[in-house]
Amino acid sequence: MPGGDYEELFDCYELRETIGTGGFGKVKLARHLLTGEKVAIKIMDKLALGDDLHRVKIEIDAVKNLSHQHICRLYHVIETSTKIFMVLEYCPGGELFDYIISKDRLSEEEARVFFRQIVSAIAYIHSQGYAHRDLKPENLLIDEEHNLKLIDFGLCAKPKGGLDNQLSTCCGSPAYAAPELIQGKAYIGSEADIWSMGVLLYALLCGFLPFDDENIMALYRKITKGKYSIPKWLSPSSTLLLNQMLQVDPKKRITVKHLLSHPWLMQGYSDAVQWQSKCPLGHLDEDCITELSAFHKQSRESILELISEWKYDQMSATYLLLQSRKARGKCVRLRVPGLAGHASTKQPAGLKSEKTMKHEDVPDCSKVPHTSGSVEFSDAASLFEESPLEDFVLNTHGTKHSRRDAPLDDTEFTLSTPVTRKVASKKHENKENVDTASALGNEMPFALPTPKTPFVRSQVESEEQTKPSQAPASRENQFTTVTPIKKPTNPTNRDELTAAETLPETRCHSLELDLNLAHVDSIQKKRKAKIFGSLERGLDKVITMLTPNKRKRFSRDCPRRLKAHYNVTTTQLLNPDQVLNEIITVLSKKHVEYIQKGYALKCRTRSDFGKVTMEFELEVCQLGKSEVVGIRRQRLKGDAWVYKRLMEEILSSCQV
Repeated sequence: MPGGDYEELFDCYELRETIGTGGFGKVKLARHLLTGEKVAIKIMDKLALGDDLHRVKIEIDAVKNLSHQHICRLYHVIETSTKIFMVLEYCPGGELFDYIISKDRLSEEEARVFFRQIVSAIAYIHSQGYAHRDLKPENLLIDEEHNLKLIDFGLCAKPKGGLDNQLSTCCGSPAYAAPELIQGKAYIGSEADIWSMGVLLYALLCGFLPFDDENIMALYRKITKGKYSIPKWLSPSSTLLLNQMLQVDPKKRITVKHLLSHPWLMQGYSDAVQWQSKCPLGHLDEDCITELSAFHKQSRESILELISEWKYDQMSATYLLLQSRKARGKCVRLRVPGLAGHASTKQPAGLKSEKTMKHEDVPDCSKVPHTSGSVEFSDAASLFEESPLEDFVLNTHGTKHSRRDAPLDDTEFTLSTPVTRKVASKKHENKENVDTASALGNEMPFALPTPKTPFVRSQVESEEQTKPSQAPASRENQFTTVTPIKKPTNPTNRDELTAAETLPETRCHSLELDLNLAHVDSIQKKRKAKIFGSLERGLDKVITMLTPNKRKRFSRDCPRRLKAHYNVTTTQLLNPDQVLNEIITVLSKKHVEYIQKGYALKCRTRSDFGKVTMEFELEVCQLGKSEVVGIRRQRLKGDAWVYKRLMEEILSSCQV
């Protein structure tokens, strides 16, 4: 892996464990060095993207133009000759789809809370001239405050001349596609979105789809007829709303404008759905500007000018993450990268003031064009070929802090159905979308040099070395049950992914901040020596901790203890080995292949022709300090509802 591909990324972020994967690359949990905030970084390989690269360009323009409380926020975009890095808002709650699985179905009250947020996001998107065209529970994430965030704008469209202009491209997920779309007719994007929202609401209220069939042509026939069952638990008002949205004739469908104040959405609320953005990019926060100005020792005017350009570089990311901290009631303070354990307001040694900064002091970013995109894939290269078994150990048995802060089952991004890939992989640009030329050649106003972390580099580099195209031909034949390995994991317990709140007693805006550069360089050298000395002492501690009498603590002879989460289902069985055996029995009956690592199972299914159709992870765990045994699950690839049915069979066998 060329070191230059990750140079700018490591200057700004500390990478942690993998939280998502697919043919495009990986999604990693990371920490922004200056703010200490958690982010999700999507690492995409241009070669692997192939014809889908244009979808990334489409999403770049869309997400940069859309800023809303129920749309996943883009912070930073880095593009190199071979990679695209998207730094996105981290949503620890995972997919709405997994939440539906955990509840079987949602109550009308809870479904209404979520659906009001979906209506708010779609009304805003439509007001900006966009149609999403791929609405489904897998494309809605849950943040730490239990609010929904819409993702994946790779199939969105912004018709020239306005949203009332017709579109022609058939795209999206078949089960959520409107009748006029699958019939190949010209259609209005906003009307197609309303149909998808109806299917989504039905899934929330019922726990299954209104139109479903394993045969794609049979599914299309059901959709074009528009006939679906009405479960007995649906209220008359819910039934009426679904009927208004799932009208085969698009001209008879309810509009977003009428949804905002629909009686069903108004039950328990005094106000209509508020669709306007609460975080417009045009309004800049004074406190965040002041902090950035003091930290970088530049005038407020120059900082304002840099942010207003919205290049989605380090400056944009720092401002947006500071704004996020303030919105959550945290202090608006920046920390010096590389200083562990406390925040500081001193200037980093490598960053000079505006007056003394010379051209040669600023790294040349002209060769790093900025673009981004969130992409779904169906023909994604197999995870089992992408990642060696050691990577699986890393993903399912992370360090202590990562278990506490971010369960691995909170997958940030999902994969798509086969139809989506076939539609999206056309070699020409979609004429109905706006011009999607990325902002190539945009230069960062300045860079923030930070100490590199050799452990993070080596981890990412090792993962990059294993690619689908380089996998040996015999790999498929090696997919068998593996005896659990008792190799100890790295016990190093690092601090949580938050910036320390310890601050100087006062922030001094005096000439004392203009330190003599020679003195600063001296301090920097001492700090580096201290940091590397600490690393060496840390390695000695690791070696000491892995002596034989300590190994049992870090072995996988027993299940991991996890916090309760809706991706973790409790069982009535108290013996974890019995639960594991029950799961393996069901997998064998269903002809599901798996790799076993301790109490974790990495599974996949194949079609009759040998093609991998689904990939998922299962892990037997214990909840908290109790003896309750649970099953953690995570879908990696394949049809979401086929996966749901398989999970129901597995969970029922374990007396859930």
